[in-house]
Amino acid sequence: MFWFDKKNQAVLFGDIRDEEHVLCDGRSLNITPDVFMDFRKLEFAADSFRLVVFDPPHLRRAGADSWLKAKYGILSDDWREDLRRGFAECFRVLKDEGVLIFKWNETQIKVSEILALTDQKPLFGHVSGKRANTHWITFMKTVRSGNGESS
Repeated sequence: MFWFDKKNQAVLFGDIRDEEHVLCDGRSLNITPDVFMDFRKLEFAADSFRLVVFDPPHLRRAGADSWLKAKYGILSDDWREDLRRGFAECFRVLKDEGVLIFKWNETQIKVSEILALTDQKPLFGHVSGKRANTHWITFMKTVRSGNGESS
């Protein structure tokens, strides 16, 4: 929902869902990814992208038929391992010094719990939203030298 130009040829939108909903205010919500994918196991070669945006579901609880669940999706009971794998996959498909933009809303899970799921350290971020719960966090993939140390 945050892309300015959803038809930009440089953008590949992936989601595990392909759904259409009518929200409580009557607006239509169409989740129509370019590629059907699971962020826990991306079907791309390592070092494929210079930029990745990771915007996983942030809700653990939502009503079965709620507009929140329809709009944002919902995490599984094994959400820590799912997000740990998601971060690992994002960094795997990023080129060295590639950029990961991570979006998280901490209404149910604090951002500090999420950042503990990756060994990569964020460069900077920004908090936004009506209640300042949405975090935009920027990472740059650390280049590993031959001896396993960061350079």
